Amino acid sequence: MILPPDPSQPRRPWGSDQARLHRHLLRHPCLLPAGGSLLLAVSGGQDSMALTTLLRDLQHLHGWCLQLWHGDHGWRPDAARQAEELLQWARSQGLPLWLDRADPVPLSEAEARDWRYGALAEAALQLPCTHVVTGHTASDRAETILLNLARGSHLRGLASQGASRPLGREADSLRLVRPLLVFDRADTGRLCRERSLPVWEDSSNADRRFARNRLRAEVMPVLEDLHPGACRRISAQAERLEQQFGAETELLELALGALEAKGAPGRLQRRRLASLAPASQRRLLQHWLRRHLGSDPGARNLETLVTRLGQGGDPGRLDLAGGWQLHWDRSTLWVRTPDALHG
Repeated sequence: MILPPDPSQPRRPWGSDQARLHRHLLRHPCLLPAGGSLLLAVSGGQDSMALTTLLRDLQHLHGWCLQLWHGDHGWRPDAARQAEELLQWARSQGLPLWLDRADPVPLSEAEARDWRYGALAEAALQLPCTHVVTGHTASDRAETILLNLARGSHLRGLASQGASRPLGREADSLRLVRPLLVFDRADTGRLCRERSLPVWEDSSNADRRFARNRLRAEVMPVLEDLHPGACRRISAQAERLEQQFGAETELLELALGALEAKGAPGRLQRRRLASLAPASQRRLLQHWLRRHLGSDPGARNLETLVTRLGQGGDPGRLDLAGGWQLHWDRSTLWVRTPDALHG
């Protein structure tokens, strides 16, 4: 049920955009819990300005505490001026704004992203806030999926940029949330025009040396022209994949429990594992090793491992990233940590 605005609270606009987001949050109550302390990443572009406005419109229904964060990568000469203008706008709206400037200046998109999320996590922990909120839309998610597909990403890369994930060192408590995945870039642009919101354009978004900018300018318009609504459908497919991987993770945990060696916690039964189809072995080993290493072991390592485990019952070892080692004998497999190796 969608609750109408409470007449005892300050009047906020209520239209189809507010109803859509409110309905989405009611279906997913853990996304932005009522009464939560939220840190909104605000670049000043149309998506983040639409995000700020929509959450302010719904604030009286959900009881959030809203704070803003803006990061200056140091890439543009006009960035400092835009940051100051954004700060003045935030003050006029009664919203506190945290400003961060990168030092040293990041040299690539990847470095800029790492700095941005690191700075957001640090600011959220200091304020403190439990959720970092970004204005990513279905359009952003569709672009990420297509870039990952072009790079030959694993299926998990096609389910990336989900609605929520852990962020920072306090992974159990700090969450990164993207509530606008039910909107696309056309929606946020329309909302900004309807509400006469100030929008600060990032001149670096026009630089087609960056892969995402070129995809956005040259590829996405063609897809939308051929199949209107393509961005939303691609994003929805990623959402279905994400849900599928969540269900698969539960099944993998059950299967690994059945493969554990009796009386030897943390070890897997080699013969029972080797009796499965190679694809099943690779998937189970990938999940098991990721649990230990905290990262993907890599397709080549998995292929090598499955091949060697199937070659008789001889013992062996496989060196993994970060100093980790996988060992096996005739009956079991186990992982040795870098600490254990040097202890």
